[in-house]
Amino acid sequence: MKQLLTEKPKVLKMLEVDIPKIEKSTDVLVKMKAAGICGSDVHIYHGTSPVATYPRVMGHEIVGVVAEIGKDVTHVKIGDPVIVDQIVNCGTCYPCSIGRPNICCNLKVRGVHIDGGYREYLVAGEEALHLLPRNLSFTDAVMIEPMSIAFQSCSRAEITKEDILFILGAGALGKSLIKAARLTGARIIVSDVVDERLAEAKALGVSEVINSKKEDLAAKLKEYTPWGPTVSIDAAGFPGSLPLLTDLTCNAGRIITMAFLDEPSPVQQFKITAKELDVRGSRLQNNKFKEVIAAYNEGKIAIEGAVSHVLPFAEAIKAFNMIDAGDPSIKKIALSFE
Repeated sequence: MKQLLTEKPKVLKMLEVDIPKIEKSTDVLVKMKAAGICGSDVHIYHGTSPVATYPRVMGHEIVGVVAEIGKDVTHVKIGDPVIVDQIVNCGTCYPCSIGRPNICCNLKVRGVHIDGGYREYLVAGEEALHLLPRNLSFTDAVMIEPMSIAFQSCSRAEITKEDILFILGAGALGKSLIKAARLTGARIIVSDVVDERLAEAKALGVSEVINSKKEDLAAKLKEYTPWGPTVSIDAAGFPGSLPLLTDLTCNAGRIITMAFLDEPSPVQQFKITAKELDVRGSRLQNNKFKEVIAAYNEGKIAIEGAVSHVLPFAEAIKAFNMIDAGDPSIKKIALSFE
């Protein structure tokens, strides 16, 4: 089978290797059908990920078809379309013991710490597999994983219909957050510096949009809200974003940070203390695949249409070169194994 190996930063190699074998009775061999290229994959390729190890087969937005099952597998059968959970946890540490395996003290993420799905076959335990909706294409289905990240963030924020939510950034993550947050009934305000992104956010049903390059962000939020947003989610992740949100968020509000920046953020503790702000991290997802799939099946969220480009897996290196070239038409690339 073919697999794409990141041998070291900026060195990608398409190799021919053996198909992995089932070793445990609850293992499942999955034939890959599609894999998304995420921003974190680009960081791993560039060598700017603070957590990845090399050499590494990337790919954590991964869907396929069950090709073979171990003798004790009961959850799936051969031929089932599935998405593979990216998280591998120990099950015994403190976070795991309180139902938060996404931040396991011994966490391993497929495509980051262990090999992922940029290969034609992958073996995973049956507990990592979730059945896909039959009417969803494989290339669209890769978006279930990033949508699960958005569901996790909204869960961490404990958003209710009484909240005024401010989302900083209207890129791919920001748009997923909008879709997830709309299910809460909260009023949503979004800012970005690109008018096209803001138009897309408006089309998704947000109340107000702000181009912070052209308008005074703080002044516009004061115009749109009585005290400022009660919840702010950072979907932009630049060094000044956290201190900015401590300024903008209402007293007693919640701030959700999702970025993996390793540069220091100059946050004044006074603002957090004086306003009694809750600053919370949100990482990966905690059993949110089922929630996303259920919401899709019930017609509450749309997943289709987010992928702008589909390339054959054999052209995966070309896909990364396209992203590096900065083509503005690229919103999301999916690799197809069909």
